[in-house]
Amino acid sequence: MTAEAVLAAARRLDAAGFMPSKSGNLSLRDGDGFVVTPAALPYAETTEADLVRVAADGSAVGRHRPSSEWQLHAAIHAARADVQAVVHTHSPRATALSCARHGIPPFHYMVLLAGGDVRCAAHATFGTQALAENAVAALEGRRAVLLANHGVVAVGATLAAAVALAFEVENLAGQYLDLLAAGLQPVLLSERDLVEAAAKFAGYGRGI
Repeated sequence: MTAEAVLAAARRLDAAGFMPSKSGNLSLRDGDGFVVTPAALPYAETTEADLVRVAADGSAVGRHRPSSEWQLHAAIHAARADVQAVVHTHSPRATALSCARHGIPPFHYMVLLAGGDVRCAAHATFGTQALAENAVAALEGRRAVLLANHGVVAVGATLAAAVALAFEVENLAGQYLDLLAAGLQPVLLSERDLVEAAAKFAGYGRGI
């Protein structure tokens, strides 16, 4: 079921245009390790048997190499016991914003799904431990982060939650960029506004 869910989520994100040129990757916690998508395989051609299990010590079991960003996934899973799934995309509008090294401020209450705003992590080369460490630092107290000049990471207590958050980050990035393109500066929500909105979320039974 783990492999089936990861593959279905990867294909959904790929179909949405979030994984251009075989980019992006997903992982789901599995015991003391995690299952992650393989390196360099188009998601339309990937099968459940192609997914790779990475143990807590970094050793990998599978017929393919794990994603080049396996260290990113490993670092997040190790640092965040609350995280069961990690989704990394190159969704177009959020990635464009990351290339300005600009996060998403609290201009709309839906940023609460990410924890209050979406920070942009310090830049590091893809596939490195430095990138993994920068992402973990920027994710403190948050569930989503932009990777400078790179893309997006969204995490969740379930794979469905992480995928949904990746879609919401792209939506927020688009709205924010539209405002900036129109020459407008968004009016940011106050801390009180966010607290009240969070209480509403709780009242509707939607945990954040």
